[in-house]
Amino acid sequence: MKRALISVYDKTGIVEFSRKLKELGWEIISTGGTRKKLAENGIETIDISDITGFPECLDGRVKTLHPKIHAGILSIRDNDAHIKTLKELEIDCIDMVVNNLYPFKETVSNPNAVHEEIIENIDIGGPSMLRAAAKNYKYVTVIVDPNDYDKVIDELDENGDVSLKTKEYLAAKVFQYTSHYDALISEYFNKIANIELPDLITLTFEKKQDLRYGENPHQKAAFYTYVYSIKGTLGQAKKLHGKELSFNNINDTNGALEILKEFEEPTVVAVKHTNPCGIGSGNTISEAFKKAYESDKVSIFGGIIAANREIDRETAEMINKIFIEVVIAPSYTDEALEVLTSKKNIRILVLPEITAREESGYDIKRVLGGILIQDRNTKLIQDELKFVTERKPTERELEDLLFAWKAVKNVKSNAIVLAKDKGTVAVGPGQVSRIWALENAIKQGGNRVKNSVMASDAFFPFPDCVEAAYKAGITAIIQPGGSIRDKESIEAANKYGIAMVFTGMRHFKH
Repeated sequence: MKRALISVYDKTGIVEFSRKLKELGWEIISTGGTRKKLAENGIETIDISDITGFPECLDGRVKTLHPKIHAGILSIRDNDAHIKTLKELEIDCIDMVVNNLYPFKETVSNPNAVHEEIIENIDIGGPSMLRAAAKNYKYVTVIVDPNDYDKVIDELDENGDVSLKTKEYLAAKVFQYTSHYDALISEYFNKIANIELPDLITLTFEKKQDLRYGENPHQKAAFYTYVYSIKGTLGQAKKLHGKELSFNNINDTNGALEILKEFEEPTVVAVKHTNPCGIGSGNTISEAFKKAYESDKVSIFGGIIAANREIDRETAEMINKIFIEVVIAPSYTDEALEVLTSKKNIRILVLPEITAREESGYDIKRVLGGILIQDRNTKLIQDELKFVTERKPTERELEDLLFAWKAVKNVKSNAIVLAKDKGTVAVGPGQVSRIWALENAIKQGGNRVKNSVMASDAFFPFPDCVEAAYKAGITAIIQPGGSIRDKESIEAANKYGIAMVFTGMRHFKH
């Protein structure tokens, strides 16, 4: 007679599954709450203590950690020495293990959970059984996911056994499941021990959705989110309308969200290929959109729009005049949704806590053969602004300088942002030379560049950018400072009557 050991925390579908096993002639060994649940539904089981000859003890901490259990799971059925040993020790084989673990993630996610409670929800016996069964998958069927119950029953019903292909699939799920579980525990202990960059690190995420393809059609892709809910992130957004999000949609929308979180007043961010092509702040969200749109009326086509206030009808009508891939906002008026949904394919996302900021966590970049990990860049200015030129910025210039500094922080390096009246005039991203980035921005901004201010994500190694700024009519500059040639740039600014401010903090973004 085939034997299954069933001990689950998540009891979804377990009664129906166990009943069908019994109908197929299986014997069931069970423990604690699972055994009680099955008994309440008229399903007879063998108490695990009757197998081990040892009672559960230490408040249930020890029940399955016993040779009669693990030998029954791990024995190689066509190894004569193994079978002989089992007979001598009077141990029967266990042909199926159905198990899922104590809810560590759910417990540690509860803000009211205390340390002792979290520790008690670290499962020990369960992972040991699962790993043993998965290691011996040729002979043992192992199930961690209730969604697999029907698949296993169907194969048993049709063929009298579970195929090797399915057993391999189930074993793979076990090792995914247990490694994910252990990674969460490791992360928790790193936090309480204040270990920021451990010698060994295992990062774990959960699949949110498969994607049609990646950056390009020949690349496979999926969207994975962090296992714990983080307010204000794309994984928490809800799609109200439109096609499924693509890889590039998600990547660009995330870039828009990161920029948007720098601003507190009503702001709209337009993004194309993760770089902002327009940012605007105003008294209303419609005013903010106008400023973002005016920054670059061409590049916004096919881009992403992110807003930190409710989208109203006026703003929706302006958005609908151009082709936009994604709009994300904390809410929409009914009239705005009526306007936006008139276009079939536009993706409309709602993220109520769009302004929430996550200050902790890692910034991770993949390199061949490894990853780079760093703290997230959540700061803006080192300590306080340093006014280094003879002329100090006016109140209006200072307001625009700080606006531009928030913007340039989120542009790919080398980066230049020109701004005026809390709107970007032009964005110069990702050039190998800083002067090229500025020249591109000046060209793009055209006549609007005059009387604007400039932000540079890193210092000027030469005074050429100051000279170019003067010729274009730029009146004030904000930059980190810190070059051995700062004096040359300061002298050039003084010569041309340009106000210059140092932040003491560089914002490279690669």
